[in-house]
Amino acid sequence: MNQLNPFFINSWIFFPLIIWTIFWKGYSLWIAAKNNQKWWFIAFLVLNTFGILEIIYIFYVAKKRWSDIKELLTRKTSLKKE
Repeated sequence: MNQLNPFFINSWIFFPLIIWTIFWKGYSLWIAAKNNQKWWFIAFLVLNTFGILEIIYIFYVAKKRWSDIKELLTRKTSLKKE
């Protein structure tokens, strides 16, 4: 009988999942640190959601915050011009 190594079979799923998770975790940690959001940073370090929480944070929470910051900056620059 020719038995396949289970590690070899699972590595086709395991290694891409690790790369996926590391990418999203690193990017979300960077954004949380840049936005000075300490609790999000801690949550990303402690929880492992395989990128799901990180993607939600990046595209919904941080995006909303960034648009608020951009709006505030454009308001301040328009007031200075007047």
